[in-house]
Amino acid sequence: MGDKTMTADEAVSRLCSGMTLGIGGWGSRRKPMALVRALLRSGVTDLTLVSCGGPDVGMLAAAGRVRRLVTAFVTLDSLPLEPNYRAARESGSLELTEVDEAMFLWGLRAAANRLPFLPVRAGIGSDVVRPGSGLRTVTSPYEDGEVFVAMPALRLDAALVHLNRADRRGNGQYLGPDPYFDDLFCEAADEAYVSCERIVDTAELTKAAAVQTLLVKRHTVTGVIEAPNGAHFTSCAPEYARDEAFQKHYATTPWPRFAERFLGGDERAYRSAVRSWQEADR
Repeated sequence: MGDKTMTADEAVSRLCSGMTLGIGGWGSRRKPMALVRALLRSGVTDLTLVSCGGPDVGMLAAAGRVRRLVTAFVTLDSLPLEPNYRAARESGSLELTEVDEAMFLWGLRAAANRLPFLPVRAGIGSDVVRPGSGLRTVTSPYEDGEVFVAMPALRLDAALVHLNRADRRGNGQYLGPDPYFDDLFCEAADEAYVSCERIVDTAELTKAAAVQTLLVKRHTVTGVIEAPNGAHFTSCAPEYARDEAFQKHYATTPWPRFAERFLGGDERAYRSAVRSWQEADR
């Protein structure tokens, strides 16, 4: 329960090719993009991603790092279609397991509680539970006899999430309007790495915020990474909104050109490249 601080590159160095990796956030909101960029600098590949996808999925798919994706959706929010994810699907470069949002939630809950599955009504009567999907149903053993989807646990080898603040022991705090599923990603994983806008003393976490904002518990966290602006270009309310201009640039720039200009160096080089673009190209 001691000091768990590390750099983004140190966290990624603990990941291996072939892992099942959960990525927190939602669409283009509070994604752990500093950790995703570190992952893109590494040689880790052949990943199974579990994510309510946004540019995290798009970038890793464009870089050829994703073998399989488990998701309820992939979107940039203000731009409905994530272009690099769309290209990957059209080319058939990754396998897709698409489930309802409630099924996704229940899969994480099952994994967090170390259960093999949880019953859920979502998906019944839909094309999600189709022949070949691998999903099964289960009948209630009680008098109602209701049939449910048996949503399998989404067990993760590792999880990456981004929060507003954390302490050195791994207690993580969100200050925006929505926790998303970040706590469940950490609980469903064998290892969890939390990046945050700022690392503070434990006592600071509840000085100006309710205790209910302490979303992630230290016993579920392996490493803590201080990464100011670490969700860019996605939002991290109330710290900053989504960088809509830069997101549009990402969505309209061919991947090799974007990657060469913005992802060729470390996080300092990324910030410098973004500033340069803002000054010269907007």
